[in-house]
Amino acid sequence: MSVIELRGIKREYRMEGKPSSKTKKTSGSVVVVRALRGVDFCAEAGEFISVMGPSGSGKSTLMNILGCLDKPSGGTYNLDGIETSKSDSDTFAYIRNRKIGFVFQSFNLLSRTTALENVELPLFYRRRKHDEKKSSSASARKELAMTALKEVGLAERIDHFPSQLSGGQQQRVAIARAMVNDPAFILADEPTGNLDTGMTLEIMGLFQQLNDRGKTVIMVTHEPELAAYTKRIITLRDGELVSDVQVHERRNALDDLAQWKKDHVLLSEDK
Repeated sequence: MSVIELRGIKREYRMEGKPSSKTKKTSGSVVVVRALRGVDFCAEAGEFISVMGPSGSGKSTLMNILGCLDKPSGGTYNLDGIETSKSDSDTFAYIRNRKIGFVFQSFNLLSRTTALENVELPLFYRRRKHDEKKSSSASARKELAMTALKEVGLAERIDHFPSQLSGGQQQRVAIARAMVNDPAFILADEPTGNLDTGMTLEIMGLFQQLNDRGKTVIMVTHEPELAAYTKRIITLRDGELVSDVQVHERRNALDDLAQWKKDHVLLSEDK
């Protein structure tokens, strides 16, 4: 079953300026920037996909459309049975809250709230359809948040503030927050960009573990070594999807982490 189905997705921006190879001139001095030029893309439940491409390829634009942060200029986007392209603002808000778990490079945690409270936020602002029951009680929200934190290995850190956590632990809190509403998929934008090698491997190992349990993950990255930990790599160039490759022998991040720690100890001993 397809969780995500994009057909003929286009995104154009109108702006003033001189036309280039990626733009076309219209009347007056208005230039149309063609960020996406008819992208077709499907993702099945349980996939782990990386989206790659050079600067200006359309990665960020595609991520914004996948995350329902922006609407396409043309084409259709069906997310978990909902056609999003013509959705109103209330439906868009429902989709973002209930269907997508966001993980950002900068963590985006509230500094004055604990790990548990950060994870509870999507539940507190939980969107519902007209025929759904009211949001869960405070005790139910707390239980769901605690379960999510346990799933990312932070059961002992629920009362810690972001400043009391390492970068890797903060990203784990962000991942728990992304999962707490049981979304259709997790959308990660350069999730290890602010982390060192060890923490990067920890986070990639966590994504692999979550994916092995059935979570669908889409990760935007510019690093081929990170894409090697996913199951499928799609590549954009000049607003078009130019490559879609299955990774038959993906690397195991936790194995690489163990080797990195071993090498790190040996290097320390040689000093």
